[in-house]
Amino acid sequence: MANDPIHQFHISKLIPIEVGGIDLSFTNSSLFMVATVASAAAFLYFTTTSRSLVPGRAQSMAEMSYEFVANMLRDSAGTAGMRFFPLVFSLFMFVLFANMLGMFPYFFTVTSQIIVTFSLALVVIGTVVLYGFYKHGLKFLGLFVPSGVPGALVPLVVAIEVISFLSRPVSLSVRLFASMLAGHITLKVFAGFIVSLGALGPLGIATAVLPLLMTVALTGLEFLISFIQAYVFAILTCMYLNDAVHPNH
Repeated sequence: MANDPIHQFHISKLIPIEVGGIDLSFTNSSLFMVATVASAAAFLYFTTTSRSLVPGRAQSMAEMSYEFVANMLRDSAGTAGMRFFPLVFSLFMFVLFANMLGMFPYFFTVTSQIIVTFSLALVVIGTVVLYGFYKHGLKFLGLFVPSGVPGALVPLVVAIEVISFLSRPVSLSVRLFASMLAGHITLKVFAGFIVSLGALGPLGIATAVLPLLMTVALTGLEFLISFIQAYVFAILTCMYLNDAVHPNH
């Protein structure tokens, strides 16, 4: 079990709850989602409580996070897109902290669950559709008919655009889920090699140096990927929200 790379993704019931035959149990995944929100909120609260004109390191990190997402959204969706800043910033911080918490030994990686990443993606696409129709009405459907397309090709282009739009939540969720799943499995496999080789005696311990070095390198890479995946999720969210703000672009 200790060397099983899949066991780390197992969902365990911590507080069994069943309402009307529906399982609403509080699980380890639920616990770490709460921990993710609490950690992100605590970070932002304690780093900005005693704000100063010359920020310290903690305040600088919070301000850099704010400006990073604000600039990303402004560049992707323009000034009008800034009304979605709370949503994009919340998603970025949630994914980033969930990824980072998952790097601690024996912690649960929330973003390695497809149901979690797909739910986040549905929030994004749902916001795009609802705001698009609220702001532009039926003109929002112009998103699926690019300008300059010959009349004979309109049905084919519309079908392609609709399929492309519907695939967005799938690609958005699978990209994050697959990256975190594959990375943690790889780390677990190399860590398992260290334990297995170490049990073979002096020769095994000497041989275990290579997987140990690989584990250290992969750990550093996973921290980088944790940030990159949060960035990718946020930047794609900004690009999709741009379609809601400017459907004719």
